[in-house]
This record gives sequence, structure tokens and C-alpha cells, in this order.
Amino acid sequence: MVASSHRPEGSNFHAKKGYDALKNMPKRVLILSASVGAGHLRAAQAVELALRALDPSCQVRNIDVLTLATRAFRALYGQGYLDLVNKAPHALGYFYELLDAPPKNRNPKRDLLRLAVEKLNLRPFLRLLKDEPWDIAVNCHFLPAEIIASLRKTGELDLPQMTVTTDFETHRLWVNQPCERYFTATEEGAAYLAYWGIPPETITVSGIPVHPAFSRPKDRETCLRNQGLRGDRPMVLQLAGGFGVGPVKEIFQGLLAVKPPLEIVVAAGRNEALAKDIRQIRTPQRHRVKVMGFTDQMDEFMACADLVLSKPGGLTTSEALARSVPMAIVNPIPGQESRNSDFLLEGGAAVKISHPSLVPLKLGKLLGNPRLLTSLKAGARRLGRPQAAFTVAQAVLEYLKQGT
Repeated sequence: MVASSHRPEGSNFHAKKGYDALKNMPKRVLILSASVGAGHLRAAQAVELALRALDPSCQVRNIDVLTLATRAFRALYGQGYLDLVNKAPHALGYFYELLDAPPKNRNPKRDLLRLAVEKLNLRPFLRLLKDEPWDIAVNCHFLPAEIIASLRKTGELDLPQMTVTTDFETHRLWVNQPCERYFTATEEGAAYLAYWGIPPETITVSGIPVHPAFSRPKDRETCLRNQGLRGDRPMVLQLAGGFGVGPVKEIFQGLLAVKPPLEIVVAAGRNEALAKDIRQIRTPQRHRVKVMGFTDQMDEFMACADLVLSKPGGLTTSEALARSVPMAIVNPIPGQESRNSDFLLEGGAAVKISHPSLVPLKLGKLLGNPRLLTSLKAGARRLGRPQAAFTVAQAVLEYLKQGT
């Protein structure tokens, strides 16, 4: 028998061929958030859009983990948060501080019990993590980050993860090791993570990711025409978050009592009943009012605004800063929003209104002081990080490239 000169395709050949094929496959990125308020979802969307813009070949899946939870857990975790915001904000602040306790004041059993309850109610999410070949997870809420870290510690999962914090200071619940990289809004947030033992070299001060639209300059006159606004007087944009929570009607009535003529835009989020109630309030002739529900045109409205009147949620605040619009802070939620408020005030980008009844006095003074308003705009410009989503996306792609 004549020996063939053709090399047989042995097991090593097939292994290399399979490795090369795997190496050249599009990377699969899992972006995770939780609908506890709208900000986490918006941050996740921003990172997703930035990833798709930088690498269209990347396979990105963006998931709200509460859609993979039991109905009871979803109601408690998501709707329960909104109920506390509306009815018992100080209780929310109490729990915020309690869960941020230093190690000597913490009860490890309480943390383990919370984690066990989360896993029990998120079994479809656990299956998603284990059954599909993800290359990396990017967390815009601490709930999925905590679960992934737990599964890695027990050897049940080998999935790299990165975490994007969504307020201007961090909290202990965001600390979930192992984690390849943390992204924080500020140097203070980075220092606090380091206090909890996170290696500084794994922390990036990126800002909070906002929709890529905020990274592009917009012509004010064009935006005014697009949104049916005139821009012939100071324009105040009143925001109520994605779900329309808080004393929005009382704040709006305070706006109507401001003496100088205003152009007022009220965004009631997904709260249609709230929008309907506000439309029924009689507007003094000196003002012009536009009331809307949820919008995906917020970047244009902020390009038109002279001032944003709102609670200082992390995403709302970051969007305003990205457009160099100062804020009038009203009704911050105790805990993360009160810390966001401190950041804005220290940075010279906001004034604070302690009660809706003081809106006419404070806004009247502010809008009547062009020098102060100009100074606040400059402060907002200094603090703004409109490229934050691209900073996160670029770091994710660089990590994946190094791993190939």
C-alpha cells in the first residue's frame, strides 16, 4: 500500500480550527439593569447604543432583570421602590443608610438572606446566565452584579463582569467582587469604592452614561422649531422622572406663581393620569405651558431649556449637565438623591429649593439674576460628561479584544 502524502486531519488540527472559529465569532455582551426607577434602564440603553456605534458586529442583549423575576418579587423590588418614593421617602433614606453600613456594623447573615431570596425569585435569570455563551456582562444596577459575583465565587459561573454606577456617589451595594472593572461618576465615587477594598486600578471615573444624542451639539433654534416652542422668554423644563413621581402638581403650581413670564415644559413621564391632571390646571396668561408624557426627545428639550427643575436623579442630572443646563433641585429623595444634590451644589451647577411653596421666590430671584444663571451654566458645563457611554463601551471592547 502506498502511503498518502496528505496530512490527516487529526484532533489537534480540529482543536485549532475550532479555536480560530471561536476567536473570530462576534462578541456577545449582556447588558443588565433593573426597572427600579427609570434611570438604570436609560443608562443601560446608553451603553448599548454606544457599543453598537463603536462595533456594529458586537452582539448586544439588553435585559431588565426584573422581567425575569417572579411577579411578587418584581412588585416588591420595582413598584415597592416607587411607593416608598411617593409615600415614605424618609424610610427609603433610612434603608439606604442602613445598607451602606461599614463592615463592623453589618450583619453578614442579612446579606446572605437577601441574596438567597434574590436567587430564588430570579431563576429564569440564573438560567440565562448559565445556558448562553456570554463573553461579558455589563451591570447598570447592583442586583445582577451581586448575583453574578455570587455564582462566580461558588464556581457555578465563569463570566467576566463590569459595573456602571448611576449616582454621583457610590454605595456598598455596588461593591460585588469579583468584578473586572467599575465605572463611577466622580472621583468621590471612586474613592468610596477604594474604601471598600476595590483595587484603584480597576476603577474608571467615566461619568454616568447618557444617550449618545447628548454627546452631539444641537442648534437651539432648530430644537425649538422641532418641539413647537418659541424661546422668547426663559424656558423652564420641569421633570418628574420616567415614572412621574413626587409632588409634581405642587411644584408646577409654584412655577405658575413665578411673576416673570415663562415658557414651561412639563414632562410627566409614563404617568398619564398626572399629565391629564396638570393639563386641567389653569395657566396664567403671562406664561406658556406645554405638558407631555414620556418622550425620547429629551436631548432636544434640554437644548432649549434655560433651567431644569427636578429631583436630582443620577440620569436626569447627567443629561442636564451634558447639555450644560443648570438645575433647580426640589424634593430630593433622602439617600442617593440628597448626595447627588450635594455634588451639584458643591460644583456650582444648581440651586436648591427646600419646599414647593418656595419655588416662586427662588426661581424669581434666579431668573432675575442673569449673572448667577450664567455662573450656574458654567458649573454645569464643567461637570458634564456627555461621552460617558462611549468611555464605558470602549473599555468593554478593549477588554474583549485582550481576551481573544
